[in-house]
Amino acid sequence: MNATDEASADRTFIEQLFALHHSEIYAYIFRMVRDADLAADFAQDTFIKAYRAQHMLEDRAKARAWLYQIAHRVVLDEMRRRRIVRFLPWTGESYGSAPSAEHLAMEMRLSGPMARALARIPERQRAALLMAEVNDLTGLELAEALGISHVAARALLTRARESLRQALADEKQQEKSRESELDATYAQKVHAADPRRHSDDTEEVRR
Repeated sequence: MNATDEASADRTFIEQLFALHHSEIYAYIFRMVRDADLAADFAQDTFIKAYRAQHMLEDRAKARAWLYQIAHRVVLDEMRRRRIVRFLPWTGESYGSAPSAEHLAMEMRLSGPMARALARIPERQRAALLMAEVNDLTGLELAEALGISHVAARALLTRARESLRQALADEKQQEKSRESELDATYAQKVHAADPRRHSDDTEEVRR
């Protein structure tokens, strides 16, 4: 195969990958950055980098996980460079037969505490949760995407789930504290507006 034919074959391969996986790669990136324009830019960067680096893909059967690996690096590099923090509620989809608690939670529009909890856990753990629980990558695909062993990927996902549970528990406790503070503030405003009513209520309790 001459250079021209090889270049044509490379373009065809990337075009096929684009047709097969662009939508899910874009969806993953969008869930990470929650900005349609940024997600489109990062998805485009992903496929440009894939085209340039396709000679490094030893097994084309693993192309999907390889694309996630590139997308993951693009997102984290750009997030750190631009200091993007936009982890807000989303609606996810999955085809797993036995969804975990995290998976079920992520299929629904997330509450404020859940969104804030996700924003608090490490980026690598958050990415692992998204890939596994929302984008439905298998354990082997997750390992390939993150560039680590299968065992390490499982361990990372376990840590991510535990971090999410702890962060969510902390967020819920903080939300209760905020609600208590709001109740106290409201009570003070009511008392300031009508102190006689408060005095009457106190007298009634004494009786």
